[in-house]
Amino acid sequence: MDIQADLDLATRAAHQAGEVVMGYYKEEYEVREKGAGNPVTDADLEADAVLKRILLGERPEDGWLSEETRDSPDRLSRSRVWIVDPIDGTKEFIKGIPQFAISIALAVEGEIAVAAIFNPARKELFTAVRGGGVWLNGKPVAVTECDALPQATILASRSEVARGEFERFKDYTIEPIGSIAYKLAMIGSGMADLTFTLTPKNEWDFAAGALLVTEGGGQVRVLGGHPQTFNQPDPLVKGVAATNARLFEPVMTLIGHADAI
Repeated sequence: MDIQADLDLATRAAHQAGEVVMGYYKEEYEVREKGAGNPVTDADLEADAVLKRILLGERPEDGWLSEETRDSPDRLSRSRVWIVDPIDGTKEFIKGIPQFAISIALAVEGEIAVAAIFNPARKELFTAVRGGGVWLNGKPVAVTECDALPQATILASRSEVARGEFERFKDYTIEPIGSIAYKLAMIGSGMADLTFTLTPKNEWDFAAGALLVTEGGGQVRVLGGHPQTFNQPDPLVKGVAATNARLFEPVMTLIGHADAI
């Protein structure tokens, strides 16, 4: 199947989901809790339905893994699986902070082949296909050239910073940002130098962003010895680190070797 056609489809789905999301942004809507500290809104659910309708409507034989859809083992038998988060950064969306994104990835035989991350509040569309570089609003971008941690900008979860989880890294330049998908897109496009989270994440949080970072010339590590391929039976991982090409080893040293976490 034409991978460019898959990217075009993902881009169209991202824009349509973005229209749904922005229809709710800074308006009144119901907020529910799926679990402690894990809110969901009507915008999440409606955007998820739009993504599923468009992506599987065009690719009915593909599998599906989404934060807002009940998981099914059926996806494990599919060679192609869409991995999506209709709003990554729901907490920021609720607070009216424009640090959330729609994240869409296509895994083919466990490897991410297509990625689209769309921040509709900032009108930023980050895209990549495997082997084709990374693009921001249609223009080629890449990771930074920073090679020293003291000069690096580290993007960190707003929630993790608030909980004190970055206190031991206080001697470095930390910039709190909401969505991990958006943080990874920022790294891949050269807006900052690195990001990491030592808090468990699911594949839908970082699948698309991982391709953006690597296609931008950076490196990504799934922490805790978890397999580096996608569409795993259990999509939860222990953490994720992403850097430009020059800071990977220093960051692994800084946080403690990834596979030991």
